[in-house]
Amino acid sequence: MTTETELRLQGMKVLIGAMGMIEAERFVAAINRERFNYTQWRQQGLPELSIDEIAARANTLSASLNANPDP
Repeated sequence: MTTETELRLQGMKVLIGAMGMIEAERFVAAINRERFNYTQWRQQGLPELSIDEIAARANTLSASLNANPDP
């Protein structure tokens, strides 16, 4: 069984790999700002996409934001 520390480390590696360091940090901060039911949020708040599809969309959005930074 994976320890909680190992689980957190693995989760952060996945987030950083899929979203990049800054967006992963922003995601964690957003999660920690508010108390909410993660299971309900996951079921209702995200589209019916695989994690690979969500990551691909996040990467596309990140690339477009980096290509067109605000002045």
